[in-house]
Amino acid sequence: MKYAIVEISGRQVWVEDGKFYNLNYIATNPGNKILLNRVLMLNDNGNIQLGKPYLDGVKIEATVLQHIKGPKLLVYKMKPKKKYRRKTGHRQQLTRLMIDKIGS
Repeated sequence: MKYAIVEISGRQVWVEDGKFYNLNYIATNPGNKILLNRVLMLNDNGNIQLGKPYLDGVKIEATVLQHIKGPKLLVYKMKPKKKYRRKTGHRQQLTRLMIDKIGS
């Protein structure tokens, strides 16, 4: 099994070939290919490489599938006995990436 641990937009993500991942918004158009070069670890069928902090020469190709919104989070503020109540919501902008190839 071939997988890698990559740093994408400040988060560390375990990625595998042929799977898609929902990550924080990446400002590019759907259908574009991007290159992920901040690879922290690569496991190629038991051959493990660790970076200090990143691996040199290891690139991961990914395709931007679409931009989506995450689940709605409700924020409710209240101060008792003061008649203060505020209800707001938030939906995080996400980008769905398909990992095409983990290369070395």
